[in-house]
Amino acid sequence: MSKKNSIVLNHKNCFSRSEQILKIFLNFKAKLLKIKTNKFLVAVSGGPDSLALAAMCKAFESIYKKKKFYYIHINHGLRKNSLIESKKVKKILKKQQILLKVIENKKKITNNIQHNARKIRYSILNNECKKRKIKFILTGHHKDDQIETFLIRLSRGSGVQGLSAMNTISFLDKKIKIFRPFLSESKNRLVFISKEVFGTYIKDPSNNNKKFLRSNIRKLLPILKKYGINDDQIIKSINNLKSSSKTINIYFKEVFKKIVKQKGKRVSINKKDLFSLNEEIQLRILGFVIQSSNKLDYPPRSKKILTALKHLNSSKETIHQLGGCTLTSRDNSIYVEKSL
Repeated sequence: MSKKNSIVLNHKNCFSRSEQILKIFLNFKAKLLKIKTNKFLVAVSGGPDSLALAAMCKAFESIYKKKKFYYIHINHGLRKNSLIESKKVKKILKKQQILLKVIENKKKITNNIQHNARKIRYSILNNECKKRKIKFILTGHHKDDQIETFLIRLSRGSGVQGLSAMNTISFLDKKIKIFRPFLSESKNRLVFISKEVFGTYIKDPSNNNKKFLRSNIRKLLPILKKYGINDDQIIKSINNLKSSSKTINIYFKEVFKKIVKQKGKRVSINKKDLFSLNEEIQLRILGFVIQSSNKLDYPPRSKKILTALKHLNSSKETIHQLGGCTLTSRDNSIYVEKSL
């Protein structure tokens, strides 16, 4: 390990050798100090964003001794060299005295790879949090991820809530939250940190795989920039949508209490009241009920919810399947139950 690298994480004035890294660290530190807990779980893939996150956490921990960070890497075994990569990530972090726990995923993933891998990954991280009584998972999601998520949801016809993309803090379940401190940082800056601190990082070949929508969206970004649609403009639109979404949420909560009732495992929605609302609120109400009933990470896509709403808005008894739930329109109610 070079002298330069040993200074980066251990000096009292962390990252003082680089003004750019110091600025990012001070922003990171300010965000973390607002979180009233002493334990965090750090999700590490080995990419530049997660390595930069690990570096920031280690530096923070060196200043605030009472704060503890647990670094977790999950090997899904999806690639031939995945085990070798996992060992390499562990070795990279060990050079900076960061102890990494590698967990092997035993579940086979054969279809919808990125979605199912993500679902399994968060399930494993959730279990690790429960073992250690940790309430926050830190991830390296950055500004580029935010823009890609916005464009993916735009391509799927998402409403205001979906187009608001990711929040800095969101709930994984009722007790555990996901914290994304890098949403205002570009990937290039995180690559710079990773190279400065560790000298390397793991490149994920799936980032260039045309089978995945995110990879294709990523290739679209330079074309958008060529025609004057730059990152800052997209982020501004996302932030405007977030503001609108917050306002809608206040109204949504009030309406939800009035027209949605639960008895046992069955939820009923007043049909007349539901269809008197605008489309965005209809989407949110039915989407949230389905998500909660089947404990999904996300509600079904807007297009599928709209199709369901059209079928259910009928004077005749109608049954529709969506998101692992059975939706029944009968008399003046829509009943939602988890499918058997």
